[in-house]
Amino acid sequence: MKSLAKSILAISLVSGGIAAHAQADELIFAHGANPGNPRYEAAQVFAAIVPSCSSDLTVNVAPSATMGDDAEMLTSATAGIIQMSANSQGTLAQIVPEVGALGLPFLFENEMAVWRVLDGPIGDQLDKKAQQSGLKIVTFWDNGFRNVTHADKFVKEPSDLEGMKIRTPPDQVAIDIFKALGANPAPLAWSELPTALRSGTFDGQENPLTNIYSAKLHEITPYISMTGHQYQSTPVVAGLGWWQSLSDEDRQCVTQAAKQAGWYQRGRNYIMNQDLKTAIKNEGGQFADVDRDAFVEATESVYKKYEEEMGSFVSDLRKAAD
Repeated sequence: MKSLAKSILAISLVSGGIAAHAQADELIFAHGANPGNPRYEAAQVFAAIVPSCSSDLTVNVAPSATMGDDAEMLTSATAGIIQMSANSQGTLAQIVPEVGALGLPFLFENEMAVWRVLDGPIGDQLDKKAQQSGLKIVTFWDNGFRNVTHADKFVKEPSDLEGMKIRTPPDQVAIDIFKALGANPAPLAWSELPTALRSGTFDGQENPLTNIYSAKLHEITPYISMTGHQYQSTPVVAGLGWWQSLSDEDRQCVTQAAKQAGWYQRGRNYIMNQDLKTAIKNEGGQFADVDRDAFVEATESVYKKYEEEMGSFVSDLRKAAD
């Protein structure tokens, strides 16, 4: 994880000055989502809006990890190979550790609380920290609240996770959550997950329902426990050198287009999560509620770790979430 941060910083120092002198007319907007995912649709909305407010920019959307995984996309954005990416919270946290704190266990009550925090001073603080590493956080889209799926059983209380081989994203907070719960977590790229589940490398995984359904993970791991243990955002980032090369008008255009597409994405994500239970049940998935209080108590040690590492930021974040 530290190697990604170092490579990003090194590339930003070398390429920042070059990118600042040359504005590409084509804006490559890369992401890892497949058709049917609200992130995929929102990227198309973004691409449609930008030409309406800028005569200088056209948008080329590169979906489905065609420009590499999330880490590769961040590196490419810093180097000016692509201009923007709808990326992942865990991967960006390898560069800006405070972004990972958004995923502290059971931090947010609901999506509305999340949006209020991300669109306020906390989001501004995270953007300033990202700029120190050559990236600009334009806005935050949703990824959603994550739930555990298993091939053979429900996970209704922490003891059900004991020894479970579970895939997580490359997110240290997620790894720490499942270690605290007694599981055996390991990170793996999203694009490799279905194959790894089919092969039995993992007993299960955890994701929001929209991701579970769009990737058909419920067909492989049909036991879905509604843990809601962690929220994850989709930070929309730009290479800082490219961003600084834009005119004020184009920066405003891109910002507003990303935010407008973000409200579409947030709404689609929210509605889909309300409706997907029925669709998943119809396709063989099963659902169970969990002992939330037991999970909250079992993961309290995760807060202690990050309060020691990040100090006042975690307390500020908890106050904002409340």
